[in-house]
Amino acid sequence: MRIVIIGCGRTGAGLAMQMARRGDSVTVVDRNPAAFDRLEPHFNGVVISGEGFDREVLLGSGIKRADALAAVTDNDEVNIVVARLARSFFHVPRVVARLHDPRKAEIYRRLGLQVVSHVTWGINRIGELLCHSHLNVVLSLGNGEVEIVEVEIPELLVGRTVMELTVPGEVEVVTVSRKGKPFLPAQRTVFQKGDTVNIAVASASVDRLTALLALT
Repeated sequence: MRIVIIGCGRTGAGLAMQMARRGDSVTVVDRNPAAFDRLEPHFNGVVISGEGFDREVLLGSGIKRADALAAVTDNDEVNIVVARLARSFFHVPRVVARLHDPRKAEIYRRLGLQVVSHVTWGINRIGELLCHSHLNVVLSLGNGEVEIVEVEIPELLVGRTVMELTVPGEVEVVTVSRKGKPFLPAQRTVFQKGDTVNIAVASASVDRLTALLALT
């Protein structure tokens, strides 16, 4: 993939290194040349010094050929301007903007932009760890609105079906691992002792899932 990252703070630099290690072609843009010092010495991507919302800078980053763009500067307004340019003008297929102020998130989603708010995610994650530490969260989606949790099937659900652990729109069993082998279950799949399941659960429905699993 060809990825453009606007902003080389801790998030931008970490993301750039992660994507580069995966073998992606990465270009990082930041107005402060010293910011590139955050990149590891062996970083093999391209760095460009300039304003991320400047058209010539974006063209120089190869945005016309980019498969994805992440706007992760420390300025919400810059991130949104860059994201809208990338999505609407340059037609980049995948665009994500970071927001520091979660109150703006819904406004920008209505504009068709995918946003990530560290504040909202952090609040949801900390609250979850405090109140539901028995659920092992393996993946958090969006700003924590949906979590993928992993749990071993308790004794009371052995012999019951996936359908009985499903609440449409709230709780869905994604995979079942049996004797180390995962598979996609049907609604009539019967749980066996030792099964481990991955469950997608809406953040507002974690208590309901806990009740279904009878975890205390």
